Amino acid sequence: MVQLVGSLRKELADSLYTCKVLVVGAGGIGCELLKNLVLTGFKNIEVIDLDTIDVSNLNRQFLFQKKHVGKSKAQVAKESVLQFCPSANITAYHDSIMNPDYNVEFFRKFMLVMNALDNRAARNHVNRMCLAADVPLIESGTAGYLGQVTVIKKGLTECYECQPKPAQKTFPGCTIRNTPSEPIHCIVWAKYLFNQLFGEEDADQEVSPDTADPEAAWNPEEATARASASEKDGDVKRVSTKEWARSTGYDPIKLFNKLFKDDIMYLLTMDKLWKKRKAPTPLDWTQLENKASPQEESPASGLKDQQVLGVWGCCQLFKHSVETLRSELREKGDNAELVWDKDDPAAMDFVTSAANLRMHIFSMNMKSRFDVKSMAGNIIPAIATTNAVIAGLIVLEGLKILSGELESCRTIFLNKCPNVRKKLLVPCVLDPPSKNCYVCASKPEVTVKLNVQKTTVLSLQDRILKERFGMVAPDVQIEDGKGTILISSEEGETEANNSKYLSDFGIRNGSRLQSDDFLQDYTLLINVLHTEELERDVEFEVVGEAPDKAPPPQSNPEEVNSITNGNKDSAQPSTSSKGQPQTRKRLSQKEKKNLHGHDL
Repeated sequence: MVQLVGSLRKELADSLYTCKVLVVGAGGIGCELLKNLVLTGFKNIEVIDLDTIDVSNLNRQFLFQKKHVGKSKAQVAKESVLQFCPSANITAYHDSIMNPDYNVEFFRKFMLVMNALDNRAARNHVNRMCLAADVPLIESGTAGYLGQVTVIKKGLTECYECQPKPAQKTFPGCTIRNTPSEPIHCIVWAKYLFNQLFGEEDADQEVSPDTADPEAAWNPEEATARASASEKDGDVKRVSTKEWARSTGYDPIKLFNKLFKDDIMYLLTMDKLWKKRKAPTPLDWTQLENKASPQEESPASGLKDQQVLGVWGCCQLFKHSVETLRSELREKGDNAELVWDKDDPAAMDFVTSAANLRMHIFSMNMKSRFDVKSMAGNIIPAIATTNAVIAGLIVLEGLKILSGELESCRTIFLNKCPNVRKKLLVPCVLDPPSKNCYVCASKPEVTVKLNVQKTTVLSLQDRILKERFGMVAPDVQIEDGKGTILISSEEGETEANNSKYLSDFGIRNGSRLQSDDFLQDYTLLINVLHTEELERDVEFEVVGEAPDKAPPPQSNPEEVNSITNGNKDSAQPSTSSKGQPQTRKRLSQKEKKNLHGHDL
């Protein structure tokens, strides 16, 4: 006769009591997951999250209250969950999982790792750490009403990076507000700015510098003081961006100097942000106007939408678009609001100019209006019930793993509407590892097409190895018979190489580079394919994949497969770009359509 402890077999209940699990992320999914774990009987839990609690989190991350605003999510989540089960042993880390302190040995002490993350870089990193430590990983994510849970086990299933992912559509708030590193970050910021100035204000779309950024000088006492600054209105007291803009009469030059000068100078006071990043450069309208040349006023040749304006050209476009949008607001009357539409010329001019000015401030190459329009996608809201369902499924898959029933684990899709079989949850058999995966194959290898005479060592390190292939601290040597070190993760060793071109080191068509990331216990062999025929604005291509450039415009805004919600609860949960490749063969066309909301 089977002996039960509650609803679980005694052997499984005993396993929950002794096993140690790691939860990565304490946001929308993470809050639900931590509560589920302690109520199921898990006793030894470690949770890590770099983020702090914002007012906008309180509508769905139920472990947090107003008094917690500005505090560490991981620490507060621990304290709240202990009220459900005081006997649980929970360790909280207010830190980034990509910190070198959390190495392979750290991961090896867990029987199970559960991801509740909001960005692809961290997902890629945890995927690699779990592969290196040979620890099962449960990956998850939500996108509006859609959700997904899958299990990753070295040698048995696809890893998170076995299939290419579409471009990420949303990003953490502190990245948007404080430390943008890609053009898409600036474009999202500009769209948020449009709503803050002219549309419906949303706390999730704040654009001012984020003083609670955990990477900045984080002081819990000061954050608590700010959070309790106004008990009367039940919220943190602040003057909205729209109120301030109205007080200036939507003066475009005052707006310009606040957004691109004063706010940037304030960011520079957060000196911790700029220890390992290039600091932004503020812009001043009067200085730019004095330096402007007549050539910048005249239009360049070619299609207008495909021209990349200079800085002063963007300033003029910003001024003109603000004046136009101000007039539209006045025509609509008091308390009117505008709705951003990529097909509205003034709205698109505003986002293009504001995004490009921010790109210039943060030392990025500016984009054409066409490129900006292509990259400005739709943002999907976070839904608490979706997070709750997904968190429950994570625990169920975890129980299968701890019962030794890995073969019964599934990838489970949560649909918005029932499929033809009247099912909201669709389980699919886990796919085996891809033989061509550049992460989990026995000898990971890729071919990269680039121009060795135009690609710098710094671009190889940042754009290709870190951004595209997800490495944290790569070391690169050239397989030239001499073992020439091109990039070293030791600070200062190879910085002199950064501005040099790959061709300066004898790298040519057919050269091979070995890149090692010792933190991730990961080695990647790169075959260089020299070309002078890359498309405009494309720095490199990974052979066998689409060019590394802005994604094309979505033909249907309802196509949300693998798109993150706008509130930090997920990012591309699937181990493939559109569900599991072999799973598609097992589903009917109608099932596929209901699974993802559109035809695959």
